[in-house]
Amino acid sequence: MNVPSTDTVPLPEEQEVIERLKVGDRAAAGTLYRWYGDRIYRQVILPRLPVRELAEDVLKDTFRLVLERIEQFKPQQRSIFFWIRRIAINRSIDVYRSYQRTRRMEERIVAADAVDRTMSQAPPRPDRKPEIEETKDMVRRSLDKLNPRYAMALKLRLIEDRDREECAEIMNVSLGNFDVILHRASKAFRKVYPP
Repeated sequence: MNVPSTDTVPLPEEQEVIERLKVGDRAAAGTLYRWYGDRIYRQVILPRLPVRELAEDVLKDTFRLVLERIEQFKPQQRSIFFWIRRIAINRSIDVYRSYQRTRRMEERIVAADAVDRTMSQAPPRPDRKPEIEETKDMVRRSLDKLNPRYAMALKLRLIEDRDREECAEIMNVSLGNFDVILHRASKAFRKVYPP
């Protein structure tokens, strides 16, 4: 059977099919589907939802909704195709969003599983000695560029890991003054590190 496009279905003929559909004529539903089903599927649904199985489900849902809501359709000298098209677009968008959420969740589960498998294995231990030596050298060179008092505060507190009270006593300053010196030393160090 030759399927007419929306341009070739005369509105009076379409209106007659819609009226028959409103009184429960199943043959009218089949006629509407033959006229517009393929076009809705190819031009409206598939471009928005390129997963064939989901697109086919959306087409079925679209025509199910058309049948359920046919009483809401108000003809306005315009083909019902555009009303069906709007329903198909909305369903396509809803299904696509749901599909994307599901896909992202599946990807996260697969990634988490891969991380778990990877983390359960002991990683190879790299030789960190050259890296540590290089870092120590950069710290030493940066400290040499600082005010000697700032360098001393950083060495005592961070390298030798002494308590703040002990550092203040060694530097012969109050605890509050040591905190100020350490703060300023840290800021100065950030400006010269790495050398």
